[in-house]
Amino acid sequence: MTSQAVRLCGLLLREHFGEVVEKVGTHLLRGGAQNLRTIIHETGIPLDLVKKSLCVLVQHGACVFSSDRKGTGSPTEYRTSCDSILRILRYPRYIYTAKTLYGDTGELIIEELLQRGHVTMSSTVKTVADRLTQNMEEGCCMDYNEVTSAFSKLVETHFLQRCPLMAGAGTTASATPATGTPTAPVSIAVPTAESFPDCYKVPHLTLVGRGKRQLCGEDGEDQRNAKKVKTDSQTHGDERICWQVNFERFHLHFRDQAIISAVVNKLDQMSSEIVRTMLRMSEVTTSPTAAYTKPLSANEIFRSLPTSYNIPRPILDQYLTLLVDDPMEFVGKSGESGGGMFVVNLHRALANLARATLESVVQERFGSRSARIFRLLLRKRHLEQKQVEDFAMIPAKEAKDMLYTLLSQNLVQLQEIPKTPDFAPSRTFYLYTVNQLPTARMLLQNCYKTVGNLIERRLFESKESKRLLEKSQRIEAILASLQASGAEPEQLTEVEEMITATEKQQLEALRLHINKLDSAENQVDESIFLIESYVTSTASTS
Repeated sequence: MTSQAVRLCGLLLREHFGEVVEKVGTHLLRGGAQNLRTIIHETGIPLDLVKKSLCVLVQHGACVFSSDRKGTGSPTEYRTSCDSILRILRYPRYIYTAKTLYGDTGELIIEELLQRGHVTMSSTVKTVADRLTQNMEEGCCMDYNEVTSAFSKLVETHFLQRCPLMAGAGTTASATPATGTPTAPVSIAVPTAESFPDCYKVPHLTLVGRGKRQLCGEDGEDQRNAKKVKTDSQTHGDERICWQVNFERFHLHFRDQAIISAVVNKLDQMSSEIVRTMLRMSEVTTSPTAAYTKPLSANEIFRSLPTSYNIPRPILDQYLTLLVDDPMEFVGKSGESGGGMFVVNLHRALANLARATLESVVQERFGSRSARIFRLLLRKRHLEQKQVEDFAMIPAKEAKDMLYTLLSQNLVQLQEIPKTPDFAPSRTFYLYTVNQLPTARMLLQNCYKTVGNLIERRLFESKESKRLLEKSQRIEAILASLQASGAEPEQLTEVEEMITATEKQQLEALRLHINKLDSAENQVDESIFLIESYVTSTASTS
């Protein structure tokens, strides 16, 4: 955990949950596991606000708690991690992926779960059906069964999972042997969703009906609240069964898509479809931290290919040979049975993707010649300055300046190999090299800093134009209310003219600027994901 990661976590918490939650969350990040009394004492926040903040963090999976860590009867302790908070940065990507795979219904289901953290299936189905009905033509309604079907598909593909069952305070006490002999305190592992068998079991809902349109006006609001109180008391067969988004499954999907895109750019569309088929066949049987997928025979791959491509078996064998012989080494051969056994080299693929990201950063910051030197050092490992000049075909003075610039930015390292024990410069080899893993970690911190700066800038822009944004929102609400009540065009025009032409230009410029900042955040997050995946894969394989 670094200062840049903690800073970014604090900005994300402030933007989504407010300053109090930000203060509690960053305090837990810096201080580690702490009980309630310690948090109140060290932050100076009142008890009720600390409790509400912890509830918000626990509800959204950003905080976990455990008891009896320091012995029987010790108070409950709370802790959080950067990884669980940084997932907030990827929320738009989760929602867009759900929309791509399962349409508008899947998009709204994921959005509802991300907004509320943990929620029951029946509540999600009703809310999503109501929102879809609101956007339909008059007289059309979304049936609950259609939303339930989309929810079940998300669970079947493991994009959604049941929330883990949290052990009560008395669980550890009951697990202690009743021998009267004192035992050492045991660290209680935080339960995961996969730790119980019904993780992906969809309950049978007794929910029948269609989505309802919201009524406008104060009377409509009262009527809606009255109906909510009435319907919330009903049972639908899924009480106390909450669901959450399976972020790891989304990350596996992002990883697979990045590999497929790299194959398309390097080879062609047909090769990418073969790799896509291999990843799809092994996504259930391969561990998320595995360096390779499970071996697949050429016969199995041939039978599982989409029929629309109509690839003959000899052509498939040629494509598999091409993928195996490619220097990127995305696909490897592990045996000869069944026409040949093939695997997708996940770790090697992530390493190549991270390497391409590093090369792109060097090229954007220091130019194509510096990127040429950087790629040369990645390929040759260790080179003297004279060798760099010769291999890169760059004049000595320019190569020297570029090497020293990369060295000052910690993108290139200098290794000294002495001929004699006295380390005399005249009898020492000075070799330049690139250590990909430390360089990737450094770039990851720079990405955290960049996203933090983008968020701060966006918050500043919104704060500077707060009055204008509030005025625009009020007018839009009035227009929506008038349109729903069937107002005349003259009335609508009169309300629209409450915003002057100058204010419209300011609003348009502000929205354009904020959209650019949002787009930049998403682009940097793609680099963050690739580098994080590479660092995690390297740690799990070493």
